[in-house]
Amino acid sequence: MAAMAPAAQGAARGASPAASHGASPEAVHAARHGDTAARTAVARQAGTPPELLTYLAADPAAEVRRAVAGNAATPPAADRLLADDQDAAVRTELARRVARLAPKLNAGAQDRMTRLTGGTLALLVEDTAVEVRAALAAVLRDMPDAPRDLILRLARDTAMPVAEPVIRLSPLLTDDDLMALVADPPAPGTRRAVARRPALTEPVTDAIAATADTAAVAVLLANPSAAIREATLDSLVAGAGSRPSWQAALIRRSRLPPRAARALGEIVADHLISRLAARPDLPSGLAESLRSRLIARMAEADGEVAPHEATLFTAARVGDREALKEALARDSAMTEGQIEAALSLRSGRALAGLCHRAGWSPALAEAVQMVLGALPPHEIVRPTATGGWAMANAELEWQAELLESLPA
Repeated sequence: MAAMAPAAQGAARGASPAASHGASPEAVHAARHGDTAARTAVARQAGTPPELLTYLAADPAAEVRRAVAGNAATPPAADRLLADDQDAAVRTELARRVARLAPKLNAGAQDRMTRLTGGTLALLVEDTAVEVRAALAAVLRDMPDAPRDLILRLARDTAMPVAEPVIRLSPLLTDDDLMALVADPPAPGTRRAVARRPALTEPVTDAIAATADTAAVAVLLANPSAAIREATLDSLVAGAGSRPSWQAALIRRSRLPPRAARALGEIVADHLISRLAARPDLPSGLAESLRSRLIARMAEADGEVAPHEATLFTAARVGDREALKEALARDSAMTEGQIEAALSLRSGRALAGLCHRAGWSPALAEAVQMVLGALPPHEIVRPTATGGWAMANAELEWQAELLESLPA
């Protein structure tokens, strides 16, 4: 943005502050002869007359001009001067204030002051500084009575700090507007912004799903309030085989139709199997099938499994809880009553300590936490990348010692 033209500066400062109606002599003296702090204080005061604010709008100190830009009493003519200010911070402060006046521009008023305000907004929405346009968007993003053409201009901005708040929150954007943004995105992040919008309707989610934008579809699937047709969801599951980000988002959806869940169970990446298996709404038999598949892979990852652990992995795979509890009590020298009491704690760290005492491998301990503990994935103590214990030996032993005090 170019600096304020000398002619404009001269016009602004040419009006003598002494002529300001209602201005105290002290305020006029401070505006004319005071230091920067004194002039800023006058520019910030709510009771400063418009004439004096117009004079200060051309002050050589940017701090003073910022105070004028933020003052609700600053007249539209001074706003028009400030919209050309060389300092982006001044224009940003102006944008925050003038944006709040936008609803008045929809009222059909044609007076000169309203036209000046509209012209100022038109300049600010085209400002070269992203922070200025973003300040407008931050105020207008959820305003129900903002000028629609202004909202559409901000939504199509190429800078996402400007466009995204409006795309996500403006009640003025229709489904047609959103689908137009999806079809012809002004910026790489535009589709993702649309996909994050609350309460997306099926026509819009269909439009996003139909694109080749992998990142936007992942965001859509992670949007809990987006309405997605079952047929669309089936299509996305079918395409999720090579896209782990889609799989992770699908697994987290609050509702997963049985057909989609079964199809997802066939393709889900290894590290996501336990999350899918933990869903309470899976079709009958799918959770057991997934758990069996996961435990088989645990055994494979453990390398050469000891003979007694091969039997235990098989018990875990088929969900034989009684066999696992009996073996755990035997190998850890705990009673079955203590094992039941330990399970009631629902603690992955406690079960890991118990398995460590039993001499079992970290991979088998993970299976025990899954089958006996029925723990959610984020609470399971898993082996390290090299197959070792993720907890220190001292803590594993301490966890087992705590369990010794449980009732037999």
